[in-house]
Amino acid sequence: MTDPRHTIPNERRLSRPAVYALLILVTLILGLNWPVMATGVESISPLWMGVFRVFGALLVILTITASSGNLKMPVRSDLPIISSLAIFRLAAVFTMVFTGLQLIPPGRSSVIVWTASLWTVPLAAAFLGEKMVGRRWVGLWLGVSGVFVLFEPWRLSWSEPGVILGHVLLILAAMTNAATSVHIRGHRWTMTPLQAIPWQLAGAAIILLILALVTDGIPEIDWTGQLGWIVAYQGLLATGTAFWAQIVILRNLAAVSANLTLMAVPVVGVVSSALFVGEEVTGTLVGGLVLIIAGVTMNLLAGDAVGVSTIGAIEPESQP
Repeated sequence: MTDPRHTIPNERRLSRPAVYALLILVTLILGLNWPVMATGVESISPLWMGVFRVFGALLVILTITASSGNLKMPVRSDLPIISSLAIFRLAAVFTMVFTGLQLIPPGRSSVIVWTASLWTVPLAAAFLGEKMVGRRWVGLWLGVSGVFVLFEPWRLSWSEPGVILGHVLLILAAMTNAATSVHIRGHRWTMTPLQAIPWQLAGAAIILLILALVTDGIPEIDWTGQLGWIVAYQGLLATGTAFWAQIVILRNLAAVSANLTLMAVPVVGVVSSALFVGEEVTGTLVGGLVLIIAGVTMNLLAGDAVGVSTIGAIEPESQP
């Protein structure tokens, strides 16, 4: 079976400075997106925000794939993974994240959702037979400790079910992202990532649109210039452009290097949330962030050491 990482038509290799510049741009786009999302869901329901985001991304990706000769009909062998990613990695994750953002501050949310790379470790060991070397155990427990610190159970008001629900939804979003990453890793691809993404987005768009119409009905939105900019940022930049850019990056840079750099996303999320929406940067938030980043770093480096392809080597990360 041909490895899709080596079959992208019309590929142009980028210089190392250009690749890193693109990687930094993606990191900033995804990190800044957290306060943007939090502001958006104050005016638009989570489901309709998901609809607007996925349709906007679909427009970008269709333009890119059509212009580069990568717009292909999906092959039967890839339909199960495309369906899985449309339902769970896009529709379900976006819905859980947007709902969670109505309950949990965006900086904290960005850190929790970015734990997805931690949950891939036990899942890959269970379903793909990957080795749980010592550094992976240490990395996993560091990350889990970071999640515990973020939850602050000694201060959490258990009488506020919304706060608990928000944390649970964000953790579930991270775990769902991890599960689909393991599915990606275990699947024998026929299509390239760029050829598969339009169909994932189209499937997610249909699912979210039906759910939004059934659950919320036709939305009554008070459109403003700021809200229009937020919706455009979601679809055109944070999803469409970010997906394409990550494919380009992963074709020109080792997956470990790319993923290590992308760990700056929650850092940007915390800082930008403090600057733009006034979120308080507490000691537990910083402590949890440090522990999670340390855990993810150890797992990435451990995976590289034992010759395991890291998450993102075949498919771009769909972190919100």
